[in-house]
Amino acid sequence: MNILIIEDEVKTVQSIKQGLEEHQWEVDVAYDGTMGFQLATRSPYALIICDIILPGMNGLELCRKLRAANVATPVLMLTALGTTDDKIVGLDAGADDYLVKPFEFRELMARVRALTRRHNNVAPTANLLKIADLELNPDTKKVVRGGKEISLTAKEFQLLEYFLRHQGRVISKVELAEKHWDVTFDTGTNVIEVYINFLRKKIDKDFDIKLLHTQIGMGYVVKLVS
Repeated sequence: MNILIIEDEVKTVQSIKQGLEEHQWEVDVAYDGTMGFQLATRSPYALIICDIILPGMNGLELCRKLRAANVATPVLMLTALGTTDDKIVGLDAGADDYLVKPFEFRELMARVRALTRRHNNVAPTANLLKIADLELNPDTKKVVRGGKEISLTAKEFQLLEYFLRHQGRVISKVELAEKHWDVTFDTGTNVIEVYINFLRKKIDKDFDIKLLHTQIGMGYVVKLVS
């Protein structure tokens, strides 16, 4: 599962991201509250780590909007504002925990473990990934579109899951090769195009609305095109 960091301090983001990735987490980053809200409502996350003072939309407003949108993802607030009143305001806004800067990374990891463990125990079905009438369940490995179950190979499922966790983002062939084949991308091979075509035939061919799109010269993206 992924963790979303919403923080505008680049050094803080880099430090947390590196530490989480060393503990085998995948990490997405937003540097302002508006983009953070879009990512948090577009894909499920195991945890959101969010600063309070953010451009675009502050962390308190972001948290309130997430809860109003029925997003139950745990939120860990990171902030330099450490008074009791500040903590109460954050928790009342819908945050699940509060960590004051500066902090030791081992304390952050302890909070991460506690929040993700608690959330997984309470909401084990929160992993469902959706776009339009397509649904993918990472736990049962089941894919359904328009009420019809779609049979995918392990590699096709892995690719689709990755696309759905990064909806709207153009993903390059280089990234796909490194993430899913653990190899340096070879411009002379068409293995990625082959798998993309397999996947496209299964999830798009029999449906009017196409979800998997090619961005010429850049890569591939799963999104709704109006």
